[in-house]
Amino acid sequence: MQNDKKRILLGDNQDLTKLGILHALVGMKWVDEIVEIVSKKELTTHLLQRHDAIVILDYTLFDFSDASELINLSDRFRNAHWIMLSEDLSSDFLKRVVYSSENFSVIFKDCSYNELVLTLEQASRGERFICSKAFNILTSKSTPEPAGEEHKLTATEREVLQMIASGKTTKEIAAERNLSFHTINAHRKNIFRKLEVNNIHEATKYAIRAGIIDVADYYI
Repeated sequence: MQNDKKRILLGDNQDLTKLGILHALVGMKWVDEIVEIVSKKELTTHLLQRHDAIVILDYTLFDFSDASELINLSDRFRNAHWIMLSEDLSSDFLKRVVYSSENFSVIFKDCSYNELVLTLEQASRGERFICSKAFNILTSKSTPEPAGEEHKLTATEREVLQMIASGKTTKEIAAERNLSFHTINAHRKNIFRKLEVNNIHEATKYAIRAGIIDVADYYI
């Protein structure tokens, strides 16, 4: 008899979001087990064990270098279903991922609980779900992406960069945004990686060049 139960691979280090997902999964008879993952390497290991797993992933807080790396991994494991669950995702990222495969679903963290449940149920049947917010982004007449490096950062990452450049510590930013220290630290690492900088000094120079902070107010 074929086993239709699914393994859930949960890649999200924000406690409130995880609690919401776990609450939604309680009682869903098709769930075999839920495994928390913290890295691309760990994700790959579990996918090698269960090719048909459902991956729930906050891409912005994970260690993928870019969308291409994520798409390549999804191509490798074509029987898996991928749920992108993030605070914000750029239009460019959404288009690349959604148009690359029918196995990608998208939902944002400010979507309704009902949309989350619907996303999970459809993923269990191998069906895609695109939340209304993501659909609007995909179908809207978008403005051209900014030139250079600026388009690499999500709106949240730009806000965190602004706070870093203003001299606030990771702990202070976490408290002000009501997020965990670990989450802000993950944003910080992603910002440095995307901008190819190694320290706050270089990140601040970028923030001034991009107009994220005012050169009149901050000195390097």
